[in-house]
Amino acid sequence: MFITVTYKRTFAYLTLLLLLSLSINGYAAKTRAPEDYFFDSTFGDFAEELATAREQGKKGIMIFFEMDECPFCHWMKKNVLNQPDVQKYFKDNFLIFPVDIEGDVEMTDFQGKSMTQKDFAFKENRVRATPVIAFFDLKGKRIMRYTGRTSSKDEFMLLGRYVVEGVYKTTKFSRYKRNHKSLN
Repeated sequence: MFITVTYKRTFAYLTLLLLLSLSINGYAAKTRAPEDYFFDSTFGDFAEELATAREQGKKGIMIFFEMDECPFCHWMKKNVLNQPDVQKYFKDNFLIFPVDIEGDVEMTDFQGKSMTQKDFAFKENRVRATPVIAFFDLKGKRIMRYTGRTSSKDEFMLLGRYVVEGVYKTTKFSRYKRNHKSLN
């Protein structure tokens, strides 16, 4: 009888461990690589991308200024930009491109001027720290800039809503966040 009870407890314990392991693995599988599901591909002609954004009915273009050694950029990719609901919301509303602030890759800015990625970041957009999340309207005018990582996925989603709903025209993001107490 003792062996049967011990066996049943051991079996129950192992079953619980297996279920816990499956749920953890299932949770991890719900994230998707931002390089494949968040960022759009581009040939680096942002003037052309503006036309594409207009044709697709987007609200504008979002640029994620980053660099390889940036721990906050990596945090954003690992904890926020890999979430399917984040990817869907932002892809529905924006064309999204990464720009390496140290990059020597030639590109074309929103006005059709050719330059390197690092010149676009530093000279055109005054990016000195990363990440910088910049939103541009359909004319190529920067309408919102957020420097640093967001505190959470929820704050990043709120930032997206702030731009999509046009609240940036009348209210600072800090005030908008305070009015949405769920983040505090």
